[in-house]
This record gives sequence, structure tokens and C-alpha cells, in this order.
Amino acid sequence: MSDMVIPELDSQEREDALKEMIDFLKRKDKISKGKELYEKLIQRERLGSTAIKDGVAIPHCKIKGLKNPIVMLAISTRGVNFYSLDGKPSFIFFLVVSPAENPSLNLQILAAIARLVRKASSLIKKILQAKNVTAILDIIREEEEKLNE
Repeated sequence: MSDMVIPELDSQEREDALKEMIDFLKRKDKISKGKELYEKLIQRERLGSTAIKDGVAIPHCKIKGLKNPIVMLAISTRGVNFYSLDGKPSFIFFLVVSPAENPSLNLQILAAIARLVRKASSLIKKILQAKNVTAILDIIREEEEKLNE
């Protein structure tokens, strides 16, 4: 999982941030159709921002022919304008791309992320203060374990 984290996004606008995350996935050979993925993510954003409370956004979509879901984490200490309902910037991004052939898997992943964000009240603050990717992943693991106790 550590190879699926962008510790600091350069972008400060939604479209640029999505392109930056997609470019990252292309460099990691996780996706081949970057333009298609971008269009699907933007389509989803037009239905309503995927920015949820506390500076978190969960951009997501489904792609046909994908074998396994892709989940990545991106962080912006400066914040990105993700058009959240509260008008505040987003700092933490969980990008989820799921196989179109398995819509229930998509919902399970989104629900797990939303639960983690909702229940782990200090998660965002801790992630933003983390010094490196290993520390970020340790924080997420610790918070997940607390939820499962």
C-alpha cells in the first residue's frame, strides 16, 4: 500500500488534483486509460462533490474491465478546492476506482472509508502531521484497529 500514497499534492484545484492522481496511477501501471478515468471522475463530481466533512474527499468511479479495485491516498497540506458543501478545502483524498462489473464492492470500499473518517475523529489531523508515508499508513492502520476492537 505504501506505493499508493502521494504524500503531497502540488495541485490546488479539483481538476488538476484529479489529473495528478491519475498520472500517479499511470506511472505505477495501475491504469492504462487515464483520459477515460478522468472523464468518469469528473462526471461523478458533477453529480455532487465527493468532498465530505473535515477536509476529506473520496473521488470515485467504476471502470469496465478492471480486474481489481484501486484505492490510493493523496494528501495536500495546503488544501484543494474540491467544491465541498461547507466551502472548505479538502486535504485528504481517498481515490477509489472499482470494477464496473462488481458495484457492491465499490459500495463496500466507500462505506469502509466513510466509516473510518467518521469514527476516527483525529485521523485527518494526525495524517497531516505525519512526517512520511510509513507514518501515514501506521496512523490509518491504528485507527482501523481501534474501530474493530
